[in-house]
Amino acid sequence: MAMYEPSSAKLSRKHLFIIVAILLLGAASAAFILRSGADHEDEDGHGHGQEKAQLKDDGHGHEAGDTSDPKSTAAQEPTEAKPGDSHEDEKVRLTDAQIKASGIEVKESGASIVRTTLQLPGEIRFNEDRTAHIVPRAAGVVESVNANLGQKVNKGQVLAVVSSSVVSELRAELQAAQRRLELAKTTYERERTLWEQKISPEQDVLQARQAQREAEIAVANATQKLKTLGASGNASALGRVEMRAPFDAVVVEKHIAIGEAVREDANVFTLSDLSTVWAEMSVGAGDLTKVRVGERVRVRADATDVTAEGKISFVGSLIGAQTRTAPARVVLNNPQGAWRPGLFVTVEVLTNENEKASPVTVDAEALQTVEDKLSVFVRVDGGFEARAVRAGRSDGQRVEILDGLNAGEPYAANGSFVIKSEQGKSSATHAH
Repeated sequence: MAMYEPSSAKLSRKHLFIIVAILLLGAASAAFILRSGADHEDEDGHGHGQEKAQLKDDGHGHEAGDTSDPKSTAAQEPTEAKPGDSHEDEKVRLTDAQIKASGIEVKESGASIVRTTLQLPGEIRFNEDRTAHIVPRAAGVVESVNANLGQKVNKGQVLAVVSSSVVSELRAELQAAQRRLELAKTTYERERTLWEQKISPEQDVLQARQAQREAEIAVANATQKLKTLGASGNASALGRVEMRAPFDAVVVEKHIAIGEAVREDANVFTLSDLSTVWAEMSVGAGDLTKVRVGERVRVRADATDVTAEGKISFVGSLIGAQTRTAPARVVLNNPQGAWRPGLFVTVEVLTNENEKASPVTVDAEALQTVEDKLSVFVRVDGGFEARAVRAGRSDGQRVEILDGLNAGEPYAANGSFVIKSEQGKSSATHAH
């Protein structure tokens, strides 16, 4: 006889199967997760082992991938330029024949006075002490012109001739005074003879002497009037006025033509003796203590290579209200005419005239920049090598060397740029 099972028992078995299935699935999942974790640990362990092996093999405690060397890294860091350093690996090899052919001048460093300079802008002007403005001094009409613009004239040379009615009247007055003087002299001689013979009284002699003296004064007065107008008293033409050069000069301006009516104060000619000129400059109030009369200066033309030396001949006592500067000038000799008025120049005032000589100096052209260092090319066996130096004062011609070069060492003065060029070619060749 079959036994009857309640429905609750059947449900319990189903629940049991479900629970068992869930447990089996959880166990399978846990096993899979555990296996995956073990695989990762094996891979990590292997990688760390390699890293440890590399660290062990390195021997310097560096991590893998760090291939830099501490010594090489320190060598690559920039070092500060020190005076006296020489570039042994960049020595420029030149033979004596090559040095001579390149025009390189070798000198020895030595003691010299390096004066500080004060540079002032200036301009060449006429020497006003040797410049003349020619005027007719008597109104008239131009008869002839004998001088042209730019012409050199000598002292006393006739520049132009003007016919003037004023001069004509003065010459007539002079001639009349001269005739009266001749008559007064004759009368005085006669009266004196008669008085000596006791024929005429002494009063007649005294009157004749007085008339003679008045005639002499009239002649002197007329003569002086003509001289004031620049006319002579013995001209054949009464109204002729000759304008003459007062000294040897050059005609720099001309404002006159034949047949032109000119006034007595018209500037018809400007003459200037260009054998000397003025270099005029403006000095600021702060520099007046450095610019004194008698101070040596060097004048350099801005447009040309002309230079000259001179001394300050004048410094103004007043400072301009607008410019706040005082004028100063230098007298320059100009035998070749190179200094033309209107030319802009730079005036270098050489100060510290009595200063002691610097122990080590070189030519200013000897300094070159090598690898961002101020250097001098020193003569060595087989060529030149650049040596870093520390420079001091400079006057444009000589430079004081404070460190890096000893007195008496040979160096490349003129032509040092040629050595630098050769050094650059050599460096480019090594780079390739």
